Amino acid sequence: MTAEAKQRLKYVVSDYITSGIALLVFNIFRYYTLDLSRLGLRGVENYIFQRQLIAETWLLPIIMLGVYWLSGYYNHPFNKSRLQELVTTMASAIINTLLFFLIFLTNDMGKLLTTNFYLLVVLGSLLFLLPYSGRWMLTSMSIRKIKRHQISFKTLIIGNSASAHHTADSLRNSVALMGYDVVGFVDIPGETKYDTKGISFIDIEKKAVELGVSQIIISPDSFDDVRLLDLLSRLYTLPVSVKIAPATFSYVTYGIHLNDIYGEPLVELSSPRISESTKNIKRTIDVLFSGVTMILLSPVYALTALAVRISSPGPIIYRQTRIGLRRKPFEILKFRTMHVNAEVNGPALSSAQDPRVTKVGAFLRKYRLDEIPQFWNVFKGEMSIVGPRPEREYFIRQIVKEAPYYNMIHQVRPGITSWGMVKFGYASNIPDMVRRAQFDLVYLQNMSILVDCKIIIYTIKTVLSGLGV
Repeated sequence: MTAEAKQRLKYVVSDYITSGIALLVFNIFRYYTLDLSRLGLRGVENYIFQRQLIAETWLLPIIMLGVYWLSGYYNHPFNKSRLQELVTTMASAIINTLLFFLIFLTNDMGKLLTTNFYLLVVLGSLLFLLPYSGRWMLTSMSIRKIKRHQISFKTLIIGNSASAHHTADSLRNSVALMGYDVVGFVDIPGETKYDTKGISFIDIEKKAVELGVSQIIISPDSFDDVRLLDLLSRLYTLPVSVKIAPATFSYVTYGIHLNDIYGEPLVELSSPRISESTKNIKRTIDVLFSGVTMILLSPVYALTALAVRISSPGPIIYRQTRIGLRRKPFEILKFRTMHVNAEVNGPALSSAQDPRVTKVGAFLRKYRLDEIPQFWNVFKGEMSIVGPRPEREYFIRQIVKEAPYYNMIHQVRPGITSWGMVKFGYASNIPDMVRRAQFDLVYLQNMSILVDCKIIIYTIKTVLSGLGV
């Protein structure tokens, strides 16, 4: 188990125990405040050891852990902002208190609770103070270990010039003590080497894996956007955090995450500029929405499969390799809309009057029914409901020549629908794909649950109106 996984587990166990203790203390307080002895409950010990309350004390903290996870608190167990920890814990306490209130409205004891709202204040205070105390202690312990170098994070710096080594010294001596352990420098072609033991630019990915790197910091003397985006397309394949020192601001580096300002001013390039809670909520919606949709649309799946089978010989489901999150290939699923061997002469984009499309296929495309098997891709975590549409490597290489910024879309899971699909629609050539990608880049800069809902509403309107092609 990695140090990160161990620390995350500690937070989970602490939250579970402290939330359970908070409920226990609240029940004792409630017993004496409401004088429940007059209802025949003789002795607080008889009250708190009722089967129902014991079950609640064990089970409700599990629900609360779900809220803590949705808050994004467990995503990055190290280098936490004290202020963010305070705010996140407080928000989670308020939500868990409201959940407790709603749950207890369904039983007789809940009726007592509805007439005593001050009890909610007591519960909310307990659900804040006790979990926060546990978190504060664990965070303090991890900070001390980082200061003593008992915990560190292997870091590879891309750059081997004097300025790159200056960046490394700044990281080591950072007042924030973020635990950077610089394990190597990568030679950038054209730059003057400060150290003769630099790693070859060609071997970045290989060396990052060999050294067990968890963070990569790009620190060049000068780097234009095209070269930077080309480098990012390689680094996205690694499960590491990629950052850059924003010596000059550009399209790629203009946004700084709040948590970067406490140490060196580094811009995160490997993930979208959204909160950790938004990431988790978006993924939860994806799983629930796709699971429910597949169940509700099961008759549609069956009828569509039958229509495809009757329309032309060949498989019902068409599988095609696309490039997804962090440039990881995956098999996208569609109901087959073309004749078999439609691409016998190589990859080719479809058009409105494409002779390769079957009659049933044309109908499916018109109402986007060919895309519904992708809810399984969403459920598995390969795609999202909303996100940039995934493309094949063959076309990505051509798009990047025209629009190097296209590589930025691999920060997020691709989607069944996207802002590009809503505003532009299907693309029949590379220039169209580039223009559609521009809408997807706008989406990346404005990601939120509200924007996703807006795109879904527009998509439903497009499907129902038959404007899919």
